[in-house]
Amino acid sequence: MNEVIRTLMNHRSFRQYRRETVEPEKLKTIIEAAQAAPSWVNGQQVSVIAVRSEARRQQLSVLSGNQKHVAEAPVFLVFCMDFYRAKVAGELEGQPFEAAKDVDALLVGATDVGIALSNAIAAAESLGLGIIPIGGVRRHTAEVIELLQLPEYVFPVVGLCVGYPAEELPKKPRLPLEAVLHEEQYNPEVKGLIEAYNLEHRAYLKEQGLTERDWSSTIAHFYTLNPQYGDAQHTLKRQGFTCDNLKK
Repeated sequence: MNEVIRTLMNHRSFRQYRRETVEPEKLKTIIEAAQAAPSWVNGQQVSVIAVRSEARRQQLSVLSGNQKHVAEAPVFLVFCMDFYRAKVAGELEGQPFEAAKDVDALLVGATDVGIALSNAIAAAESLGLGIIPIGGVRRHTAEVIELLQLPEYVFPVVGLCVGYPAEELPKKPRLPLEAVLHEEQYNPEVKGLIEAYNLEHRAYLKEQGLTERDWSSTIAHFYTLNPQYGDAQHTLKRQGFTCDNLKK
């Protein structure tokens, strides 16, 4: 197993950080790694807002659902899908920008952000830093957009806490590979695999002194309570993503 694979396989999500700054050169490396990720038509549809200000991190902490680790991490990165540059490119070439009317733009933007985020995580962890992604930035996107002064065609998708961990964590178990890897065609017979994973998940929680719950119970509860997460259905349109073709 090489160092890259070892880093990827050793992932942890940290919620406690030391009061130690992240060196500028390390942050630069993380962003360069994210920027090196592949993107649709080499459009590079991602921008990252690095938030170091304690006051602004506190605001983002509240907007993300009162997640205190957003405020406590020395750096909070907000990954945005960004078609503003594509619009400017169109202006330079005298071409109209119509892509935001197509729902495919949302798939492209979200996918590009996910790939860039993954690169950033791997880079940060390889440098001895701890991270945790924060989907909570989508809870109140109107306020996040205003706080970060995001222009039209730019939308916050996910945040990333970055800092030196102040805790030791065991590796969290994952679903069996058979539930994730499908050969040739999708195999929907995963109930038994999930039931087996529930046992492993409960054992992990017990070892950590946490309340024992099935993984399926946690996921079912979340998606029952959150059929519509955040205010994106309103703010996407305000940012120019009209997805007109869905109305036809």
